[in-house]
Amino acid sequence: MSSGVGHKVARFLGIQLQTKDPYHHANDPRETAHFNSNQTFVEESPRVDEFFLKLVPSGSELWRYLVSLFPFLSWIGYYNLQWLAGDLVAGITIGAVVVPQGMAYARLANLDVQFGLYSSFMGVLVYWFFATSKDITIGPVAVMSQLTGAVVADMATVLPDVPGHVIASALALLAGAVVIFIGLVRCGWIVDIISLTSLSAFMTGSAICIAVGQVPSLMGLSGFSTRDPTYLIFIHILQNLKSTSMDAAMGLSALAMLYLIRGVCMWIGTHYPKHQKLAFFLSTLRVVFVIVLYTLISYLVNRSLPRGTAKFKILFDVPRGFQNAAIPVLTTPIASNLIGYLPATVVVLLIEHIAISKSFGRVNNYQINPSQEMVAIGITNMLGPFLGGYAATGSFSRTAIKSKAGVRTPFAGVITAFVVLLAIYALPAVFYYIPNASLSAVIIHAVGDLITPPNTVYQFWLVSPFEVLIFFVGVFVTIFSSIENGIYTTVLLSAAMLLFRILRSKGRFLGRVKVQSMLGNRVIGNDRQQPVPGYGTFTGSQEAPTRNIFLPITHADGSNPEIELDNPYPGIFIYRFAEGFSYPNAGSSLEHLVKNIFRHTGRTNLAHFDRPGDRPWNEPGPSRRDMKAAAATGVDAGIIGVDVSLPTLKAVILDFSSVNHVDITSVQQLIDVRNQLDRYASPDIVDWHIACINNRWAKRALAAAGFGYPTLVPDGPHRRWKSIFSVAEIGGSHSAAAAAEVEVNEKEIARSRRQTQVGDVEGGLQKHHHHDRHDPKKKTGAGSEAGPRKSAVTFKDTVHHLHQKRMSVVKGAPELHSGRTVVAPVHGINRPLFHVDLTSALQSAVANVEGRYEGLEGEHS
Repeated sequence: MSSGVGHKVARFLGIQLQTKDPYHHANDPRETAHFNSNQTFVEESPRVDEFFLKLVPSGSELWRYLVSLFPFLSWIGYYNLQWLAGDLVAGITIGAVVVPQGMAYARLANLDVQFGLYSSFMGVLVYWFFATSKDITIGPVAVMSQLTGAVVADMATVLPDVPGHVIASALALLAGAVVIFIGLVRCGWIVDIISLTSLSAFMTGSAICIAVGQVPSLMGLSGFSTRDPTYLIFIHILQNLKSTSMDAAMGLSALAMLYLIRGVCMWIGTHYPKHQKLAFFLSTLRVVFVIVLYTLISYLVNRSLPRGTAKFKILFDVPRGFQNAAIPVLTTPIASNLIGYLPATVVVLLIEHIAISKSFGRVNNYQINPSQEMVAIGITNMLGPFLGGYAATGSFSRTAIKSKAGVRTPFAGVITAFVVLLAIYALPAVFYYIPNASLSAVIIHAVGDLITPPNTVYQFWLVSPFEVLIFFVGVFVTIFSSIENGIYTTVLLSAAMLLFRILRSKGRFLGRVKVQSMLGNRVIGNDRQQPVPGYGTFTGSQEAPTRNIFLPITHADGSNPEIELDNPYPGIFIYRFAEGFSYPNAGSSLEHLVKNIFRHTGRTNLAHFDRPGDRPWNEPGPSRRDMKAAAATGVDAGIIGVDVSLPTLKAVILDFSSVNHVDITSVQQLIDVRNQLDRYASPDIVDWHIACINNRWAKRALAAAGFGYPTLVPDGPHRRWKSIFSVAEIGGSHSAAAAAEVEVNEKEIARSRRQTQVGDVEGGLQKHHHHDRHDPKKKTGAGSEAGPRKSAVTFKDTVHHLHQKRMSVVKGAPELHSGRTVVAPVHGINRPLFHVDLTSALQSAVANVEGRYEGLEGEHS
């Protein structure tokens, strides 16, 4: 009833409904005579409701989603003392590192040092609940702190009455909400749009900006803004070197000591492998050692001075405990002014964290969930502001230390949180004497590792020279403008490069060549004894020594140009798409196809025009002089300037191996080209064969456009169309089931052989034992019962039984197969012009072209 109403509505609206099976002759007995009636396969097109039903999660999928939000549930029940020991070492080590780093990064964010401790505490405490990485340490990082400091400085002019830490907390809260939303909807793949080139340029440019921006504090310089573009700061530094103060002694010496300790520890680890672990921990704690040493020096120098004064800049009073814990302030003016900074903040939060977590996951053989990591980052940044914290994300340096320290689970973050908590309540009095210059040395030393080494840039050049240009553009924009502009520039340039490559991509015409696989001086498949079994085939199968492969005719893939590629067949072209086939590149790909076809073929019917004015404007034809010369020699004027040796167009084979999706634009342009080539080859027929289609929806789209079926002609396509299908054996000797059974049988034979050998050894030992005791009666006792049971089924009997079983499979069950090998088509026989590979497509194209001419010769005779 509903179907009838639907047909009436379609007829009223003028919609021409497509028949369910346009190729009616697929069920013709002459077309399927070689298939068993039970094995005929007709492929159905996917339906729209199927697509939407797949998007609706089932109950079990919803449950798995809820459980995935708390990954700690999968391992916390197995926690043990050995894991705890590793986590204690790693947690305490990171706690000792994050305290001085957190305070230094807070100064980078234009905040007091205690806010860095608040962010460090919340980051390590919350992350382990939602973590899928055991190595990541969340907390203040240099780049995010630099960006936060820029926002705080900008907002100080717009909202002067709002404290800086309120702005920083509001920014973290908004960015955390955005990130947690992306994670909850499981869109973690969004970070993949940022290329490694963009990430490297962003990290390198940011590290240079941060390092240069900390030099004034390191040297005790003042009188200019450190929030200007990096090149201006560098110029101001050179102009003010004469005003260097005593801070330079505390800063430069601390920086030199940090590099010295690391260099010595690396030398010890290289030359004395036994002490490598000790050298690692000494190198890891170098920041703690330097800060403690220079704090002691500062105390000795400044202890006699009045409180609040010092001979060089120090931190002075640091509040004890969480003095700024409160509900974050997020008013409409604050939110509206922070909206413009959110994209850059979210990008910085995500790209560094996800890149680090993926990298260490590969190194330590586990897989992270980017979406769940976003949930962890989002929750951390939404809860941190309640304690006064600002935006935090994964730290590369602390993550590397944590991994090398032997961390076992994410629970190490809780131990780190206790260390930070201890520092917040027990060490503020010590923090009073920490020199600012020494903290700047810690920052410069930390960001130095973020700069991309020259060797890495050289490797980029070997892979993709144009991306190296993008890298340097991003670095220069960051230095001469800002970190945010550097991020946007590299991302946009990478996207533009990708879009340009897609837009201007052109396919390649393929030629055929026969190849053989050789192992040493032996051709694989040329003898019965395979040199190496399998090679991607079923064990025991007889493979042909040669096979067809298809390479670009121009050898643009780097193949040997001395190898001559066979033209598939005169007038038949094989065309492979390069970068998919969708609306951005459909025009350029098909334009390249048509131009080459016109260049290498001739019209089926040469045009004749009685008057020059009848010619189209774009085909002016021969000149008057050439026409007079042709008339004088009796040559047909229609072939002047035409290479009559060129073949006419007969078939086009499209390789869709690189195509996973087609759209309306690409399909419509393909229809237009088909119509254009049909007119070009008229009255002959151009067959369109499509191979290697990997997507059912692409098949549906192509079939709806009339592809996949023979061209309808008045006398019916089935009268001369030869349907060639790729078939596979079902249940035969070369099938997957038979191959699996052979493997099982071989294992059973090997097991039987081992049991027989063990039995023989045991029997020999038993005989030897009884022979030494000279007790033949015991030999016929218990041993007479066990012996016959082991030897009742011998190895020879097992092999014979399995051989008989194998032969029954190879021959097939008579009641099911009637002694014949049963095969089935791989693709639906209702679409004979869709092929599983290029070989079958070429076979079908050639067979039908030759069959067409055989039919024409028969009609003329």
